[in-house]
Amino acid sequence: MNPDFVLWSLILALVLFGIDAISGFSHTRRMLRWLIRRLAATELTNAANQHAAALAEISRLKTKFSGIADVEKALQRRKEELTLLEEEYRKLEMDQKTRKEQFEEQYKAALGRYTALTQEVSLYENKLEDISAGVYDPHFTFHDSAEYKTALENIRNQCRALVQANQATKAPVQWYIGSNKREGDRMTKLITKVLLRSFNGECEAIIADVSWNNIARMEDRARKSYAQVNALGDALKISITPEYLELKLNEIRLTHEFEQKKYQEKEEQRAQREQLREDAKAQDEIEAAQEEAEQQEHLYQELLGKARKEAAEATGTQLQELTGKVASFEAKLDEARKKKEKAIARAQLTKSGFVYIISNIGAFGEGVFKIGMTRRMEPMERIIELSGAAVPFPFDLHAMLYSDNAPEIESALHQFFEARKLNLVNPRKEFYHGIALSEIETFVRERGLSAQFIGIPEARQYRETLAIREGSKKAPATASSPKPETKFAEAFA
Repeated sequence: MNPDFVLWSLILALVLFGIDAISGFSHTRRMLRWLIRRLAATELTNAANQHAAALAEISRLKTKFSGIADVEKALQRRKEELTLLEEEYRKLEMDQKTRKEQFEEQYKAALGRYTALTQEVSLYENKLEDISAGVYDPHFTFHDSAEYKTALENIRNQCRALVQANQATKAPVQWYIGSNKREGDRMTKLITKVLLRSFNGECEAIIADVSWNNIARMEDRARKSYAQVNALGDALKISITPEYLELKLNEIRLTHEFEQKKYQEKEEQRAQREQLREDAKAQDEIEAAQEEAEQQEHLYQELLGKARKEAAEATGTQLQELTGKVASFEAKLDEARKKKEKAIARAQLTKSGFVYIISNIGAFGEGVFKIGMTRRMEPMERIIELSGAAVPFPFDLHAMLYSDNAPEIESALHQFFEARKLNLVNPRKEFYHGIALSEIETFVRERGLSAQFIGIPEARQYRETLAIREGSKKAPATASSPKPETKFAEAFA
């Protein structure tokens, strides 16, 4: 409302009120009513104008900010859509999690089944296991096969004792057929006997199949059979005891070690027989050499006596010839006596012999040496024997050491190169790898022994074979070198 209009209206009202005070208020009342109506009309007009202006302003603002209102609506719609998407995502995530858990359970079940089947199949495969003498750890430490045999009998007696004492199986549940306890006991006893026969039969088959390379597989097979048999009796709560299983496992292990011990004893006996044959050959050679030396000594003594007798009666040129013969026969007689003395000395020195170092690069490659011993009068004969049909190429000699105690020298060399044995199972296989010949030479020199060493092996047949394969006609570079047997024959003559 206009303040000036109100002020002038109040002034006018006061004037009229003063006039009406004189004339008796009638005119004043009329004027006041008019004034009030006028004021109300003016106020209504002003209010209407203000309302219209406000509406116009609102319309202008709506037009101005209509874009913002649309964005808010769009934002609200997006929020609602996002909420729906989040709900769908959570639902999908839960579904995926459930499916993943199901797949994991299925995978674990399938993997377990696959592993079980693989193990079961492997029990009956005829493939070699990766078991060697160093992998299998013996459970028993008996000295010979007789002790193992006795231990096997004891194990079997223990099994019989457990069965007779009803401790090989357990059946904790009392069964009744109908209401008959006796028939229930009879059924339990029958099922127990069937389970025991089944398990014992499988163990007998395992023991029959056990060999040097399948002991681990046979033990697993026994445990598998034990689990299967107990699964058959599970419905009636009848099972074979773990104590009986352990006895059967020990029986399998004992059988394996018993066979191993018999094999070792056979190898030792074979090695002893071979050594006896070698010693017999050496003794025969010594005796033959002694006999030959004695025959030559006797022959040259007769020839020398005859020549001396003829020389005593001869003169001139004939005397000179006979004198030369006498000198020759004396020299040969002396040589025969030395041979005899040498043979007698070799016969008396039972440990005397030759330690040899040989190689075969065509068969075994570089850096592999055989270190052995022979008591032969002619040691090269032993090398020739070793170069027989068992190897594709002959052995090459690198050194030959004579000693009054050849076994001691051989044993010392074997101990020195123990860590580089080629065969870790059979100690009679005297091959060593990763060795430089200079190491053997140093070892020999440090012990005050003398020997002639040949560094580069001739390997004639092997090198000629390589040349033929390469299509070359050129002879091997070392073919012109003296044969090692010639050198050593000269050295030990």
